[in-house]
Amino acid sequence: MDGFEDFLPMMAERLGAEGLMGELCNGFDLLSDPVKGLITFESLKRNSGLLGLEGMGDDELLSMLREGDVNGDGALDQMEFCVLMLRLSPELMEESRRLVEMEIMKELESSMQQ
Repeated sequence: MDGFEDFLPMMAERLGAEGLMGELCNGFDLLSDPVKGLITFESLKRNSGLLGLEGMGDDELLSMLREGDVNGDGALDQMEFCVLMLRLSPELMEESRRLVEMEIMKELESSMQQ
C-alpha cells in the first residue's frame, strides 16, 4: 500500500495490546457501513480520507478489501479488518514473531530443566 505509514508499533507501545485493539475497533467503526456492520468497498471509498487514504484509487481499495477478506464475502468484518491492519504493519509483525520465539525458548528451557 503506497504511502501507508506504519503507526501501529508506536500505538501498541503507547496504548498496550488492549488499547491498540480498542483503537483498531474504533477504526473499523469509522470505516464500516453502519447498516451492514461491515467495511464494504463503498464505505471504504467514502471514508478512506479518515485514514489518510484519500489518494488511493478504486483498484487499490478493492485490492485492500480482497487481501483482508478471509471468508470471501467481498467485505471486511471487524476481525478481518484487525488482522489486515496487523498484517500491514511489518514492524509489529516482526515484534510479535520475536515475542513468540522468546516464549517458545522459555518453554523449551523449562522443559529441559525438568
